[in-house]
Amino acid sequence: MDTLPPPSVVTAERLAALRAAIRAAGVDGYLVPHGDEHQGEFNAPYAERLKWLTGFSGSAGSAIVMKDSAAVFVDGRYTLQVRDQVDGVLYQYRHMIDEPASSWLIETAKAGQAIGFDARLHTPGGLARLEDAVAKVGASLVPLPHNLIDEVWINQPSRPTAPVMVYPEKFAGRSSADKRVLVAQVLKGEGLDAFFFTALDSIAWLFNIRGGDVEFSPLTYAYALLFADGKAVLFIDPAKLSPEVKAHLGPDVRLAPYDGLDHELTALAKSVATIGLDRDTGSRWAYDRLAAGRKVKIVADPCTALKARKHPTELQGVRDAHVRDGAALSRFLAWLSKEALKGTLTEITAADKLEAFRAESNTFRGPSFATIAGAAGNGAIVHYRANPKTAARIQPNMVMLLDSGGQYLDGTTDVTRTFAVGEATAEQKHRFTLVLKGHIALAMARFVKGTTGSQLDALARHALWQEGLDYDHGTGHGVGTFLGVHEGPQRISKVGNTVALEPGMVVSNEPGYYKTGEYGIRIENLVAVREAAKVPGAEKALLEFETLTLAPIDRNMIEPGLLSDAERGWLNDYHARVRETLTPLVDAETQAWLATATAAI
Repeated sequence: MDTLPPPSVVTAERLAALRAAIRAAGVDGYLVPHGDEHQGEFNAPYAERLKWLTGFSGSAGSAIVMKDSAAVFVDGRYTLQVRDQVDGVLYQYRHMIDEPASSWLIETAKAGQAIGFDARLHTPGGLARLEDAVAKVGASLVPLPHNLIDEVWINQPSRPTAPVMVYPEKFAGRSSADKRVLVAQVLKGEGLDAFFFTALDSIAWLFNIRGGDVEFSPLTYAYALLFADGKAVLFIDPAKLSPEVKAHLGPDVRLAPYDGLDHELTALAKSVATIGLDRDTGSRWAYDRLAAGRKVKIVADPCTALKARKHPTELQGVRDAHVRDGAALSRFLAWLSKEALKGTLTEITAADKLEAFRAESNTFRGPSFATIAGAAGNGAIVHYRANPKTAARIQPNMVMLLDSGGQYLDGTTDVTRTFAVGEATAEQKHRFTLVLKGHIALAMARFVKGTTGSQLDALARHALWQEGLDYDHGTGHGVGTFLGVHEGPQRISKVGNTVALEPGMVVSNEPGYYKTGEYGIRIENLVAVREAAKVPGAEKALLEFETLTLAPIDRNMIEPGLLSDAERGWLNDYHARVRETLTPLVDAETQAWLATATAAI
């Protein structure tokens, strides 16, 4: 019987093939980022170049391959996962914050060496840091005309061509024409004649379209040019567009082929003297093309801030989606509370069952990311994804972490619950309660306008810090509306962020704790920023969070004596709201489970 070679043999062969291509290209090394040409979080299969080369499947990372050494760089979410997936004999493991690629290049590159890269996959800013690093040792970065991974990747998938759908105004809240006018006004204020959009979620939001090219996000591969008069050019495969979509786009949106971008950018009308390009998603390749004969300003994508502040129609849709999602999740948790004790379920069967409950809604369009179902030690791997090789059996007396979400036509959800299968230990309950205290502190926060998420981050960590504990990931990320489960510009994190939280923004609240090899804890709800009630004597306007997610928090994991009266009051009020909202939507068995799961402490 034929057998497949071990993963380490496959990745060694692929690394050898890339090194042969490096030599043939006349360079000494090559940069391999995770992102595709649009710098998104999730890639279509053809763009999973980092995964193909190294085996690493996380959503953030990179690699650098030299002729005689190589390294893979990941953030704090993936420090355990990378060791499971990437051969440590072939690659050095580096933390991208503590041991960044720029430092590794200074240590590794030699004077006179040239390191190649695909300019379509790197932003000017990202490359600048690496260019500064190699310049210190007398080396250089060199753009290559072809991607070296694509040259050696046998049977590389084709770029997807999923059909585009119109996103109805009843969900979007505004027409595409209105959005284009709104963004065009921003361009005029910035002194721009046009803006070149590369971010797929911005393009989907701006034109009120959705697609199916990217896993977990309803996006379509496209580029767009918006002019200061509100007219636009959409670069997209015409085979994706039905007559309905073309009619929806209207006469002010000219269609051009996705693969004709090079010619179009080079031939832009001379009337476009100044054009904008996003600092985070615009590629070096696009910059070079746009800079031929005109001024390019590297600025923030003007759609990013506008789509982060949800329209009232969008916010209501998000609330409605969370009600349906909460009902599905509660049905699943009620089912799991009995089935898990039998010891026959695996992480994969549990994740599949949860998706089946969600799929019963006619507005469900798939998961918003790969479900993280981590039992026992797997729960300590922050972005763990079970596969047949690693999937653990769920058994009594273990802690399980379940992070999942759904894409609904009217909203995107993301929720994490940690629960005990059987009995939790005293330590697990203690640390779960510390995490819960941080979650509640952030949920109850009131803050003056102009406050950033970075300024609030310590609230979620305070209880853990008092006992010398912490977690190596952000506390909150923005979430789109039937778009990406992660979006900016807002976030709640130790990492500095100058973007103030504003009404209408949706962000996660997800402190955690992870004990390597034993268990993980995370409690995540999505919240919306809103104006708070006026306080007598207040000199500044106040904001607060509206909790959107509706699902019980495991009472069996809580050490009640650690909660203050205010914290206990928040939890009991939250559980009462969960029970009252969801009970009419679930079956009798789940209703009985909900009554117990949400009982006051």
